[in-house]
Order: sequence, then C-alpha cells, then structure tokens
Amino acid sequence: MRVLASRRLPGPAWDELDDVELLEAPLAEPRPDVEALVVVAQVVDDRLLDLLPSLRIVANYGVGYDGVDVEACARRGVAVANTPGVLDAATADLAFGLLLAAQRRIVEGDRYVRDGRWGTDWAEAVLLAEEVSGGTLGVVGLGRIGSAVARRARAFDMRVLYTRRSPDPESMALDDLLAEADVVSLHVPLTEETHGLIDARRLALMRDGACLVNTARGAIVDEEALVRELVSGRLRAGLDVFAHEPSVPRELLDLPNVVLTPHIGSGTRATREAMTRVLVDNVLAMREGREPPNRVYP
Repeated sequence: MRVLASRRLPGPAWDELDDVELLEAPLAEPRPDVEALVVVAQVVDDRLLDLLPSLRIVANYGVGYDGVDVEACARRGVAVANTPGVLDAATADLAFGLLLAAQRRIVEGDRYVRDGRWGTDWAEAVLLAEEVSGGTLGVVGLGRIGSAVARRARAFDMRVLYTRRSPDPESMALDDLLAEADVVSLHVPLTEETHGLIDARRLALMRDGACLVNTARGAIVDEEALVRELVSGRLRAGLDVFAHEPSVPRELLDLPNVVLTPHIGSGTRATREAMTRVLVDNVLAMREGREPPNRVYP
C-alpha cells in the first residue's frame, strides 16, 4: 500500500510502513497509486481527493480532524481515522498548567525576576494572584480530556462543574456554568455547532477576573471578542490554540493577563510516539483488509 505523508512521524512504529513517500510540496498532479494519506493539521477536501482516485484511508495524526471533509471522504468510500485516547493525559496536563500559570501569574513572575524588578520585601503587593485551591472549574465538554482535567482539579480541591452532550443529570447549561466558574476550560471538538460557541455574549457572562483556558480549537471562541475582553483586563486566559494558526492576534503578545503556547497539547515525546503507533495501526488494518480501529464515521 503506497502511503503519502507530509512528514515522518516520531517513534519506531513509523518504520512498519514500508512504502511511504514524503510529500515536499502541495500535491498538484493526480496520484492514482496512493492508497493511504497521512495528514497533520492538513485540509483534505474534494480538490485533494480528486487527485487521489485510489485512496482508501485518510489517517489523521491527532484527535481533531476538522480539516478533513469527512462527508466527501464518505461519498468516495474513503475511511477517516484519528488517534484518540493516547493524548488525553498530556493535553490535560497542559490545560492545568495553563490554568496554574494564568491564575498564579507565573509567567509574569518569571519576567519580573528576569527584568531585575524583584525587591527585598516579599510581602509587597505585586503580582498578587488568584487562589486555585478551592476555586470553581467549569469544564465545557466532559469527554476523555475534559474528564482528565476534572480529575486534576479535584486533586487541587476545586469544585468542578461541567457540560456534556450525553444525558447527565449533573451536566449544567453552558450559560450557567460560565457565570459561576472561576476558570473555564474548553474540551469540545470543532464542529458547525461549536464554531463560535463562546461568543461575545457568553464571554460577558464570565465573572470579572475569571480565566478561560483553551486547548481544544481556537475557532470555538469568537477570537475578536476574547481579545477585547483580555485587552480590557477583565478576564485572564491560557491559550494553546488560535483561530488562524500559526497567526496569533498581535494585541495578545504583550498582555500580562494571558499565557500563550503554540498548540502543544500533545507535545510530549511519549504521547507523540503513541499517536504514531495508533495511526500506523489504522493504516495497517486497512492494508490487511480489516476495519481501522479508530475510524471516525459512521
């Protein structure tokens, strides 16, 4: 099975694919020999699928596959698979790290020391932060990653509120959660329903001094509205994802009340290698005529 990929993925599992071609430039000519396409944050649409008439599987490196036109793939009988489960802990760790960094003003403190502004009186009223222990965390989307974040929060004696799609008597209405939480952490996939889910009206529901953490997808939030709230200083944020990556709103770059990271939720060596293992298993299953274990539809 000829595999087309934009890059080599980390870990020994990658070497189990014995007919891989690394694509150095966007595909422009038809490739009827290619049966598997490995994508990393890449758009897969009708135009690309037209160039790959023999394609059998799109193997997405990551959980989110919003760049893949799943309906177009389904119409052509092309399977789409992702790599769930193995990155839950790493992403939850980063989400909670952003929560701690934003609430306890850790990045500001680092700059304060490096700039030589640290005085001799440790009790001076600078860099006073918000308490994390005993606070209220609102988890928007209590799936695998959201649940992992909730477990970490409970270890900090935080009260946990949540929303989820499946029926659950303890799940809250989103507006109520936003109004009550000290920290809101987003863990929903990007879909037509969730695009712009956290809009200006909902951001306004958050209490003064509250913190928004986003390790899901940037477009879940109305980015312009969020920038306005952060520039005003009313909210704090820890952001790993943005609406137009790798572009980041310039207004955020010098703000002290926001912590920024470059979409590294799954960015540990062990996690990235485990993701490669899952992706390779999906491709090998298709090559051997078996159902990919992580097919995302139907």
